Amino acid sequence: MKRVLVTGGAGFVGSHLVDALVRGAAEVHVVDSFLTGRPRNLAHLSGSRVVVHRLDAAKAPYGRYDEIYHLASPASPPFYSRHQRKTLLVNSLGTLRTLRIAQRCGAKYLLASTSEIYGDPLVHPQPEWYRGNVNPIGPRSSYDEGKRFAEALVIAFVRETNLDARIVRIFNSYGPRMRPDDGRMPSSFISSALRGEPVRIDGSGNQTRSLCYIDDTVSGIRAAMKRGRAGEAYNIGRPDEISVKDFAAMVIRLVGSSSKLEFAAPREEDIRQRRPDIRKARRELNWSPRVPLGRGLPQTIAWFERDRLESAASARPRTRASSADRGMLRVAEAS
Repeated sequence: MKRVLVTGGAGFVGSHLVDALVRGAAEVHVVDSFLTGRPRNLAHLSGSRVVVHRLDAAKAPYGRYDEIYHLASPASPPFYSRHQRKTLLVNSLGTLRTLRIAQRCGAKYLLASTSEIYGDPLVHPQPEWYRGNVNPIGPRSSYDEGKRFAEALVIAFVRETNLDARIVRIFNSYGPRMRPDDGRMPSSFISSALRGEPVRIDGSGNQTRSLCYIDDTVSGIRAAMKRGRAGEAYNIGRPDEISVKDFAAMVIRLVGSSSKLEFAAPREEDIRQRRPDIRKARRELNWSPRVPLGRGLPQTIAWFERDRLESAASARPRTRASSADRGMLRVAEAS
């Protein structure tokens, strides 16, 4: 049986990756500090081959692993702005620790990086060779520069130790298990529309984003681990663009909300255009996204509606333990 380590496995992307690995009959060890990850994202795996280590990635346990996926990091603007030092440390010390574990046990390694390393790009769409347009001391720098350092560290290990490691640069992803308070466009717009509140757009709304459904993102990550070459980076995202204001209008329509659009001053260093060039992933990984926005967004909205109702119910006093509380998920606490 394959033994896999996933850091950040209780997060949005990480928990869906854990699901896919469990379906593939792997034994999965999850490392998560739960700074931004949520235990409820793993509660449905009770009784399965999953061990959760409540640890920072910089303290990930040594052991025998066949594959290591390093996803741990705050990834949304409110969280990495609030936890700038922790964001930098998990992408430096956490990356170093997991690389050393991979080196010791001979595991294949994958770093989950981000399209944020391209900054506010001047090249469209963004290919992997593009060096980016970034501000190393700007408001987004803890995340951007943390991931850029992590990439450099991975490549150093590949060149100096022949470690079998690759990088994926994940573009905007959406789907079930996004935190309503994570500040990213899909979760913010959906949450506001469900409450009937104005949907706030920072700037003109003409900025564009490319949104990839979580199932496609996870399949891209797994394809990179399986077929990606050591020392290479691969863009994982959907190359279709939509303007921010058109996306907001689409959310309001699908929710059936009375919400109106509300325009505010643009955020400092907001990204004007983001679109992945995925030709390399298509060629080398035999991967491309399959779920169009018109199919993925209604599924995401339906999940947000259910999550909102469940959250309201769980806020009421309970006399019996919930099914998640009674679960058999094995948790290894930090010593």
